[in-house]
Amino acid sequence: MTFSDCTTPGDPKTITPDALADVIAARQKSGRLIVAIAGSPGSGKSTFVERLRDRLNAAAPGSTDILPMDGFHFDDAVLAARGDRPRKGAPHTFDVDGLAVMLDRLRAGDGRDVAVPVFDRAIEIARAGARIIAASTPIILVEGNYLLFDDPAWAPLRQRFDMTVMLAVPEAVLQARLTERWVGYGLEGAALRDKLDGNDLPNMRLVLEKSVPADFMVANV
Repeated sequence: MTFSDCTTPGDPKTITPDALADVIAARQKSGRLIVAIAGSPGSGKSTFVERLRDRLNAAAPGSTDILPMDGFHFDDAVLAARGDRPRKGAPHTFDVDGLAVMLDRLRAGDGRDVAVPVFDRAIEIARAGARIIAASTPIILVEGNYLLFDDPAWAPLRQRFDMTVMLAVPEAVLQARLTERWVGYGLEGAALRDKLDGNDLPNMRLVLEKSVPADFMVANV
């Protein structure tokens, strides 16, 4: 059974986006609250997290910002040198230790703003210092595929989260979204199949099958 099989109306861990925003706001008391929001490729993480941030900021302006895991992609030059470029987006193609250090900086809350990297999809490269998280921002939403990945390299991240959320989307919907994404980029035929079967779908199944349980789940269909 995968996490997407568990999102039934009677499951106490499954909540709506509005209810999630209320829980996050209620849990932020003093210091920083760091919330992990994980999901498979194609689960709509970026859009979901941006809307959640906007909900929280509407209620408390300036309360919430986002740290995207994708900003910690290794550069293409590094991936090419290691022979990993075709698997870009797999767990081993991220600087997970750098993400851990960034979470520690944000947790420290030493009164200074923090510059964080952001993945630029237009050029498929992470840009350093592309977003500033203000020292005064108490809630940080961390979004990414592998934040709850049950793997020794990724497990240390979990102790840095105050709360965890998984976006649950049926596998058939994920496949359709991923296919639509690459068709939109002009891929078709063998190139499309190679992209999906050689990278995106294996990454999707890793998240579905090898993520530890989250505190809350949100159906994002």
